[in-house]
Amino acid sequence: MTDPRTIAVYDARANAYAALETDTPRPSLLAFIAVLPPGGAVLDLGCGPGSAAAHMMTAGLHVDAIDASQAMVALARARGVPARVAGFDDVAGTAIYDGVWASFSLLHASRTDLPRHIGAIADALRPGGLFHIAMKTGTGTRRDPIDRLYTYVTEAELRGLLCDGGLTPVDVRTGVDKGLAGTD
Repeated sequence: MTDPRTIAVYDARANAYAALETDTPRPSLLAFIAVLPPGGAVLDLGCGPGSAAAHMMTAGLHVDAIDASQAMVALARARGVPARVAGFDDVAGTAIYDGVWASFSLLHASRTDLPRHIGAIADALRPGGLFHIAMKTGTGTRRDPIDRLYTYVTEAELRGLLCDGGLTPVDVRTGVDKGLAGTD
């Protein structure tokens, strides 16, 4: 289960989070969209205010957008994304998605739950499906300055979790950016 204090932060700061988003899709999202089949089914896991889901829908993909924050789901719906309130434990099914987009969402899952969540994602992917995961690297678990709980993983740890979950990592990118808390 996602930490209730983390969800409360996203509920309280949904508009501020949405203001950080741009109308221009990030290169990683464009690359993800480009390799999916036309009209493919995608899970946007932790859709936030729905900007990535909206870009995927514009590209002709069928998007199942979920987030644990009611305020984020409301913002996504306001931009035309049929989002619903759901969490990591609600990912279920076999071979239903061509792609899963989890951009900085699973970093809020507990370390002990990550293998289960990744396994459920692997099950939900169709053969040859694509899983995009973005995480903050490091070690340990701690709260950021605005009270969100983060599980940090090393690149090797994440690779191991993915492989153990039946997935094959094919591309790794790193970068630095400022988030909602204003820190890199």
